[in-house]
Amino acid sequence: MKNIKWLFTDVDGVLTDGGVYYSAQGEELKKFNLRDGMGAERLRKLSDIQIGIITGENSEIVKRRAEKLKIETIFLGIKDKQAVLTKFIEDRNLSFDNIAYIGDDLNDYEVICESAYTACPADSAPEIKEIASYICKQKGGDGAFREFCELLIKINNK
Repeated sequence: MKNIKWLFTDVDGVLTDGGVYYSAQGEELKKFNLRDGMGAERLRKLSDIQIGIITGENSEIVKRRAEKLKIETIFLGIKDKQAVLTKFIEDRNLSFDNIAYIGDDLNDYEVICESAYTACPADSAPEIKEIASYICKQKGGDGAFREFCELLIKINNK
């Protein structure tokens, strides 16, 4: 796991609790956990691992959160995460051995199967829990991303 160069994360169900809020005007709102933001900051400071976001949603809110967390690699509106991540890896002369991934649902299944080290929040789909390298104690949107970042920091610094 010392070969991990990138951590990719899903958004809904990992960085959020999976809930979506709509106002009377139809504006979508998402709640993010500040502890997860600190996890991103600590990972950036204490390791050489870079962070990317890959999500099926095409959300301005997610773009704004990525900017706040200083995450420049972001893929929005992605239905085939494995194809996008495979191209990303090939373009940078990497392999899935260089990828850590955290996801929570069936649209993350293939990427979790391919990636070197994987995690899922405590409240993930049962099929994802069966294949993830690590099941977080925290739920999505409640610090699971931070928990995985801290684990990667510990592994990276040994």
